[in-house]
Amino acid sequence: MIANLMMYERPQLKDAHARYWQLIHNNLHLNGIESPRHLSQEAEEFFVWKNPALVLSQTCGMPYRIWLHDLVELVGTPDYDLEGCPPGYYRSALVVRANDPRKNVNEYRDAIFAYNQTFSQSGYAAPFTHLKQYGFWFEHLHHTGQHIKSASAVADNRADIASLDAVSWRLMQQHDAITRELRVLEWTEPTPGLPLITARGNDALTIYNAVDSAIDQLDVNDRKLLGVRGIVRIPCELYTAIPNPP
Repeated sequence: MIANLMMYERPQLKDAHARYWQLIHNNLHLNGIESPRHLSQEAEEFFVWKNPALVLSQTCGMPYRIWLHDLVELVGTPDYDLEGCPPGYYRSALVVRANDPRKNVNEYRDAIFAYNQTFSQSGYAAPFTHLKQYGFWFEHLHHTGQHIKSASAVADNRADIASLDAVSWRLMQQHDAITRELRVLEWTEPTPGLPLITARGNDALTIYNAVDSAIDQLDVNDRKLLGVRGIVRIPCELYTAIPNPP
């Protein structure tokens, strides 16, 4: 058995995630579903997502629609109560240096774009779709591997612009002084947020209810740290309908 909640993991949330998982674990046990006592937060993401012993994990919408939706059960989507987004949805902030004089995204046509992964909905697909209305995509790309590294690349003048999902950006504003050197240039349109998944054949409804109850049981401070308000059901078809970059 394996489980993790790695997508928004950071040192400041380690203990809160552990307590959140303990609540989920207890609720699963009460409903006859076995699960590991501890999260495997350091495990490689695709090893976890494709594992036939997966109890619960959170993935990104783009890997889900491209590679995973036929291999796993969709449990539900956490709602992070994000401004400008329906429940369970999120969007991306196009961030630039606070002192950069450029005022609109058209002025960034020749800029260096920092991105975490090409299979990231928030870091790559969302800005790609967003920029279609302006008729361009960045020719100069800087791969970083993580949203926080993309933000750092912009702040350090190694890149000019990056796309950070709204939850990551909110967490950075709460915990990382680097955000004082950045500003939001534009927001992308909301899309379905990061879904929770389990291995094919598992009881997704019971797992959904275990997570739903765990969110209600969270200590108020842990709920505030994690930023999670609830869990909603977003159909698979709404994920798979989102366009992919070429």
